[in-house]
Amino acid sequence: MSDDLLTTAAAWRANGEQVAIATVVETWGSSPRPAGSRFIVSDAGHMAGSVSGGCIEGAVAQAAATTMATGAPQLLDFGISDETAWEVGLACGGKLQVFLEKLG
Repeated sequence: MSDDLLTTAAAWRANGEQVAIATVVETWGSSPRPAGSRFIVSDAGHMAGSVSGGCIEGAVAQAAATTMATGAPQLLDFGISDETAWEVGLACGGKLQVFLEKLG
């Protein structure tokens, strides 16, 4: 995680917020962000970073709410062949896989 995101996540945690981190773990074709890109979300609705340049962050934030509530990590798949790709705005023709986990 970049120093800026780490500092931001630490500040949110210090304020008593739960935080989830999403990391692009694999990409295929024309994906909007490379593997290793990160996005953090708090249970107060704060967001920083990016896993797709804005295409799927809303869907990832929704999934993050479940991860923060349950503590269970998730592996999310988004791609143009997936009907949800159009629903979340990932129309670039690529695919990406995002690992989502709660920060302890």
